[in-house]
Amino acid sequence: MQHRTVLEYGRYRYLKMAIVIVVASIIAYVYQTAPVGRYGGTPVGYALGGLAAASIVLLMWLGVRKRQYKASRSTVKGWLSAHIYLGTTLIVVATLHAGFQIGWNVHTLAYLLMLIVIASGFFGVYAYLRYPSLTTENLGDDTLDGILLKIADLDKEARKLSLAMPENLLVAITQSINATCIGGGVYNQLRSDHASCPTLLAVSLLESINKDLAFKGEQAQKRTELYAVMLRKQKLVERARRDIRYKAIMDLWLYAHVPLSFALLAALVAHVVSVFFYW
Repeated sequence: MQHRTVLEYGRYRYLKMAIVIVVASIIAYVYQTAPVGRYGGTPVGYALGGLAAASIVLLMWLGVRKRQYKASRSTVKGWLSAHIYLGTTLIVVATLHAGFQIGWNVHTLAYLLMLIVIASGFFGVYAYLRYPSLTTENLGDDTLDGILLKIADLDKEARKLSLAMPENLLVAITQSINATCIGGGVYNQLRSDHASCPTLLAVSLLESINKDLAFKGEQAQKRTELYAVMLRKQKLVERARRDIRYKAIMDLWLYAHVPLSFALLAALVAHVVSVFFYW
């Protein structure tokens, strides 16, 4: 069976619905008969504004509903598809409601917050479609905890092998064991460049002395074994960091998208109250 993404749910059911909403809104806006021009205070403007406000409230509810995992996977996928496509229609519907009028007021604040929330939603769609597959590809049959356990075992092995090595190499291996950082603060979780990683530096040092003729016999054999151990550790460290980075990106997006959505809801309430009670 062919795998369909959330964008293709129900043979593009919600895309078709979104197209109908957008086309109908444009037709209503173009063919309205308003003697004082096109703006939010006309009958069509109020209708478009009501549609936009109702959509925002519905989308907030859908955001909660699609996280209720008691529902079936297909149902959650449907809610998410509706959330994406109906949210996108707001760009057109709300813009037509405003009549392309921008000013320094609460109405424009609500409009700009809506655009920011939608933009963050677009990134969320990208993340939702990309990072779960990257996570699966990166981890394979392992888990993050399993990788960390393997790293700990390799550290024990590297410590034993490094005892027969020169002092500079012993120091590098000790630094790798004690100072290699996996995770940490937000910056460390999100960064992809770890050029100063102690494990990477230890591997580089081992590579630089790989052909050193001063190493002979048993010491040369242990150096080769140590290099193999550290190389395996480096790859595991990179996989662990990638997994943490993917999860951090998803979490950071969620921490931004949800508060922005509630800020939009508050601005929307202020917009509606100011229109009906102060205008």
